[in-house]
Amino acid sequence: MSFDSSRRSIKAVLGPTNTGKTWYAIDRMLGHRTGMIGLPLRLLAREVYDRVRAARGPLSVALVTGEERIIPKQAQYWVCTVEAMPQASGVDFLAVDEIQLCGDPERGHIFTQRLLSARGQIETVFLGSDTMRPAIAELVPEVSFGRRDRLSGLSYTGFKKIDRIKSRSAIVGFSVEDVYAIAEVVRQRRGGAAVVLGALSPRTRNAQVELYQNGDVEVLVATDAIGMGLNLDIDHVAFAGLKKFDGRRVRSLWPHEIGQIAGRAGRFQSPGTFGVTADARPLDPILAKDVEDGRFSPLKQLQWRNDALAFRSVDALIASLQAPSEKPLLAKARDADDFLALRAMAELPEIRGRVNTIADVRLLWDVCQIPDFRKVSLEDHSELLNTVFTFLQEHGHIPYDWLEAQVRRIDRVDGDVEALSRRIAFIRTWTYLSQKSDWTEDSQYWRERTRSVEDRISDALHAGLTRRFVDRRVSVLMKEMKRKDGLLAEVDNDGLLTVEGETVGRIEGFRFMLDETATVEEAKTLRQASAKALERELTKKALRLYNAPDKEIGLTNQGGLMWGEFAIGKLVAGAGLYDPGVEVFVDEEAGAETKQRVEGRLKGYIKQKIFDHCGELLRLKEDESITGLARGVAYRIHESYGIMLRRDIGKDVKELDQDARKLLRAHGVRFGQHAIFVYSALKPEATRLRIILWGLSQRVDDIPEPPPPGLVTLERNKTLPDGYFPLSGFFAAGGRAIRIDMLDRLANLLRDANDETGFEATVDMLSLSGSSPEVFAELMAGLGFRVERGERERKRRSNDVTVDPEIDNDSGIPIAEKEAEAGSSAIIVASSQLSVETVGNESEASEPQLEVYYRFFRRPKAKRRLPLKKSTDQKFRQQDRRTDKRPKKKGKPLRKEKPHSVESINAAQKQTVIDPDSPFAVLAQLKKRIGS
Repeated sequence: MSFDSSRRSIKAVLGPTNTGKTWYAIDRMLGHRTGMIGLPLRLLAREVYDRVRAARGPLSVALVTGEERIIPKQAQYWVCTVEAMPQASGVDFLAVDEIQLCGDPERGHIFTQRLLSARGQIETVFLGSDTMRPAIAELVPEVSFGRRDRLSGLSYTGFKKIDRIKSRSAIVGFSVEDVYAIAEVVRQRRGGAAVVLGALSPRTRNAQVELYQNGDVEVLVATDAIGMGLNLDIDHVAFAGLKKFDGRRVRSLWPHEIGQIAGRAGRFQSPGTFGVTADARPLDPILAKDVEDGRFSPLKQLQWRNDALAFRSVDALIASLQAPSEKPLLAKARDADDFLALRAMAELPEIRGRVNTIADVRLLWDVCQIPDFRKVSLEDHSELLNTVFTFLQEHGHIPYDWLEAQVRRIDRVDGDVEALSRRIAFIRTWTYLSQKSDWTEDSQYWRERTRSVEDRISDALHAGLTRRFVDRRVSVLMKEMKRKDGLLAEVDNDGLLTVEGETVGRIEGFRFMLDETATVEEAKTLRQASAKALERELTKKALRLYNAPDKEIGLTNQGGLMWGEFAIGKLVAGAGLYDPGVEVFVDEEAGAETKQRVEGRLKGYIKQKIFDHCGELLRLKEDESITGLARGVAYRIHESYGIMLRRDIGKDVKELDQDARKLLRAHGVRFGQHAIFVYSALKPEATRLRIILWGLSQRVDDIPEPPPPGLVTLERNKTLPDGYFPLSGFFAAGGRAIRIDMLDRLANLLRDANDETGFEATVDMLSLSGSSPEVFAELMAGLGFRVERGERERKRRSNDVTVDPEIDNDSGIPIAEKEAEAGSSAIIVASSQLSVETVGNESEASEPQLEVYYRFFRRPKAKRRLPLKKSTDQKFRQQDRRTDKRPKKKGKPLRKEKPHSVESINAAQKQTVIDPDSPFAVLAQLKKRIGS
């Protein structure tokens, strides 16, 4: 689909901080069918992603950064870091935030490239400082400008000591060492500080920000990362220094950088202030006034790097990267890390000898773009790149064992804050590699693996930062000193609530359990005293729950919803089979908003869980290409949670043509001999969820437990409700039940068995059914087979297998196997010994060893006779008359001698009448006749 470029709208929305530019772009994006926004920090990208996801749902929003990829199949809105923005997006709306970073020495060329070429099909918006107006006007002639003024005032307050800086302040340092040193001072004098660094993982950063936002600490110590659009409730910004290391050298901050950081003070219409502290000198009055008014000199040059790269050879690639621009406004960017890595790699003889094709050069360039998160030397970083390139070129992927060793070495949560921070930096490298879908054999596994490691280290780092820089006792006392009335209420990490040092009760989940020792009169007073603390604590917990991943929430077999060790709600019958309601366990003290937040989070959790495990059934019902009788079958399968016995729907299934069956098979529907089912519905978690949903819809007081995972056959418990076994994916047969998919595979083996003389169970039959010979005989009887038990002398063979006597009599599974984690069916020997021989004394056995065996015969079904069956019966009767030597008695038909043992059956070669309704049996009989 092509678009008229003249209809495209390109707009630059410029102005100082606290003007709402970013939220303006988000609202514009959500007004389009599709959209993308590029942001300068992955922390800000995560913040915007959470907001857009809350507005449009998790299935409509993608998050793409260098270390994180959450891309639903139906994503409409893309939230990215600027570096990670897909080049050929094709979205209707596109925005780039903080476009003034075109002048940044380290990253500027990437922002410039987006300014020159990133476009939405309908609307494009660039957001940033007024310093970009002349440059944008020259490079993008068709642009229109919009100006947004600051919503609140900003004023300079000069120098203040750290212990005199007011509450709700951010102190800005420009190195990790400075931040930690300042945070230690704040802890000693102010009770504690939250710490925000650009190198923190989003999880640690969010946890630290929460400490500040919820009032646990009154001071935030951060790097200039807070200047890039992070939304915090800051009243005052204090600069602890006015110089920074920009990756190459230590330089003074530019005026517009000071303005960008200082502008974080004041939110919406609340005024903000800025000043200096620690070792920073007071600002020049003229500079301070410019920052207050938001007046800065326009950028005279933008950083630029050629993006029309030549991949003919490594030298050609290096030359194209160094090509200058033809426009004076675009200054050639300094050599970036990826270019330095490429040049270092090109000097290695082993690399030169292996890079011979365009594909090799492209691969080398992709590898060189791996960021140096570890901040090691160029030689060390090049060594890593060389290893990765060699793996990719020789094997096509990074070996599992090598990558696992690197990740396992980092997967530790011991050590101090510095050690944990280093591990965060290291795991970011492997997280980045896992985002390359073709660089590993299972990229999804590695994304989850590295993310779980990062989460564990992040939690440990947050805990370490909190222990190191927050003295909760001093912090609480400092807040209490500011209060004019009221009681001091505290809640510890275990949920224990105390008022003025006295134990009041405990918070369990979102319920408050009052101390049992309190009298009725005391209880009312204690609740009133703790009301504010309860509301505050439950609100914080609700926010933590809202941001918690789904894996932290649990669902019990009775439909209970757990968070940690406490129940926070339960599922109830809802509007539909797959749409249960949620009843939350939240005390009134939490307030209506907290209750709604908990309820919304749990609804989102169960909706996603149902989609994950019942999604195929939902799509089956919604597929409009399925029509007619097939649509009715699809509806019945959907209403039966994906499993129906063939006897309940067999007539409709027989009338389906092949095209209709193909449409149903596309959704995983299997047409088994005994059941029609969706294969994904047989998975353990899907089965468990299906039983819960069924129990809710049937208003069952005690929902039955799901079958143990891994078991193939079960003992039939008649106390279970009707329909339990089909619902659980099992077919009831006599006193046993067998999983329906295994029953189909067993039926295939039984078709080849000898129907005339009977047959014994093979190892494959026993393996599929996961049972002992005795249990298998019981199962076969339930399936309609006639079973005869016999004993015979056991023949000694050189390859006899000694049978383990430790066998579970109910399931037939070895006890050791049964206790192990379920997942595979034990292969059980087809016969059991009545007596166990002593090893080494075989020659001394005085009696022959006997074994029990079973032989199975099909029982013909009493149904109407078809012509084929009639002619076959006549043939059998004619053969009997020719071979029968007994004297005939007038008026009485001939009777066959009924065999009383297996030997007599073998002697008589009894013929079995085939089942006319079984096409496989008819086909086998025809093959036999042709062969004879």
